[in-house]
Amino acid sequence: MKGWRGLAVGATAVAVAVAGCGTSSDSGSGDSGDPKTLTVWLMDGSAPTTLTDALNKEFQDSHAGVTVKYEVQKWNGIQEKLTTALTSNNPPDVIELGNTQTSKFAAEETLTDLSGDVSDLNGDQWLSGLKDSLTWDGKQYGVPFYAANRTVIYRTDLFQAAGITAAPTSRDEWVAAIEKLKAANAADPEFQALYLPGQSWYTLLSFIWDEGGDVAKQQGSGWAGALDTPQAKAGVEFYKKLVDTSGTKAPKDADEATPQQMEVFGTGKVGMMIGLPWELAGAVKANPDLKDKTGAFPIPSKTAGKTAPVFLGGSNLAIPQGSKNPDLAKEYLKLLSGKKYQDMLAEGGSVPGTSTDTAKLATNPIGKALAESAPNGKVTPTTPSWAAVEAGQNPLKDMLTAYLTGAKPLDQAAADANASLSKTLAG
Repeated sequence: MKGWRGLAVGATAVAVAVAGCGTSSDSGSGDSGDPKTLTVWLMDGSAPTTLTDALNKEFQDSHAGVTVKYEVQKWNGIQEKLTTALTSNNPPDVIELGNTQTSKFAAEETLTDLSGDVSDLNGDQWLSGLKDSLTWDGKQYGVPFYAANRTVIYRTDLFQAAGITAAPTSRDEWVAAIEKLKAANAADPEFQALYLPGQSWYTLLSFIWDEGGDVAKQQGSGWAGALDTPQAKAGVEFYKKLVDTSGTKAPKDADEATPQQMEVFGTGKVGMMIGLPWELAGAVKANPDLKDKTGAFPIPSKTAGKTAPVFLGGSNLAIPQGSKNPDLAKEYLKLLSGKKYQDMLAEGGSVPGTSTDTAKLATNPIGKALAESAPNGKVTPTTPSWAAVEAGQNPLKDMLTAYLTGAKPLDQAAADANASLSKTLAG
């Protein structure tokens, strides 16, 4: 939850008060004119009111007798609330789920199988990484809603002063840019060319995937860790190279939230951070002087000219198994996943989940960086057990801290983390 929740960007959702009619137990298109209520739960911060107002009005106008009962939910405690609602006799008809939550509810058989509806729900436009998060036991249990991913956010003025004329397009160029920033700011002992916390494991995923490795592999019906492979360890080694060369003063035993890296970037003493759009917005809010001095570029690959794979955090839309209006719900998802409303999401700063057209997103530097890297996005293992990895003593964080601090050599840190990860995934 924590990892992907922070990815909702550029929009603030407010509940739309729509008077409800009596809920019908009949399913169908709603064109009969019989009064029906379609209950939709979206999450706080996911969609701007301009989008939801227009969407709900258009849907109601085209479905006689149907009222959309739109409710905005808070992220805090949502998993428990969904668990209760999905097993009740009167669940909502459309729900938003984090893409790391979907497999849990699909495995519990509380979501409607939409495998036969993919083509009607704009399936040919789905981001491939998000499609993977919807798949459980070979079936599709929802529609991608939106996503965001990390990019390298940098100070354009500091790059210019250091003689860096273009954004790096490879790891080697990235490291070279770090060295130039350090040299140009050597007189300032507080300067950090790149702020990189020791436990920023979502960033680590990019390096592992770029090396051709993964955190876990499916074995039969289960999953086992893959952190002890040469490819995964190569990703960890590059992470350490960045830490060692960047001049970062970030703690090695904490992630980007402790302290909030946007606050550190906002001090004006940092050349780069690997972050999300909302973190840049937070830094600019704290230090308005940065407004016209920042840019972004995709996390570079070790292969020149390519972008590294990125973790796609975001949300999916699903229909509860107990919905009393499943056909109406499918029509609602079809409308929301169409180009009109996906473009509105992009204009708000989110990577559209069901549109390969990112032109609306690429209208500013950070949106352009998101648009360039999102097609190469991936998700964490689609297993209900993954939630315990993030919520518990995260083995990837432990591995990074142990190796970066010198408490363990790489082979031992990777082996210990892999054993812990495999145990959690099996449990």
